[in-house]
Amino acid sequence: MYLENIHLRQCGSIEVICGSMFSGKTEELIRRINRVKIAKRKIQIFKPTIDSRYSKTDIVSHANSTSEAIPVQNARVISNLVEADTEVVAIDEAQFFDVNVLDVVRELVDQGKRVIIAGLDMDYLGQPFGPMPDLMAMADDVYKCRAICMKCGHLANFSYRISNASQQVMIGAKQEYMPLCRCCYAEMMQEKK
Repeated sequence: MYLENIHLRQCGSIEVICGSMFSGKTEELIRRINRVKIAKRKIQIFKPTIDSRYSKTDIVSHANSTSEAIPVQNARVISNLVEADTEVVAIDEAQFFDVNVLDVVRELVDQGKRVIIAGLDMDYLGQPFGPMPDLMAMADDVYKCRAICMKCGHLANFSYRISNASQQVMIGAKQEYMPLCRCCYAEMMQEKK
């Protein structure tokens, strides 16, 4: 009886794509978005307005893959913009949203929507970034992307900030950040002290 009834209800899901800068998070998100489109499922894509590095309206990977998105000031706005017949909701750069993104994601999943989220798991100090740890804990699936260390060539998990700026949120690209492995990150951070 249980297996027969499971198909009568719509079950939502949460997928989190995380990792350091330059690890391919947005590239992976766009890959999944394209597969949803191929399957002819209705999808809506969101990004925080704060991230306007490459485009104000599109999500753009460092490899220049793009997908049209709706820029939003805060996560709460997403709830108001998601249409009833939308099956999949994609959110890029989720680390820039406040904790309200957790409630928004729960609401979407309770409505039976598949939610795909991409974001940095750690900030430049190697600390958990914004709501990402909670989103990862809530997720049905977590996919960790890894970059290549710019010093030694090993796999990298850390986003090293080149400048001495100390604010947690600093939008940037290759001029401001470089991916490093744990050992090289520790060495570079020690040199900064």
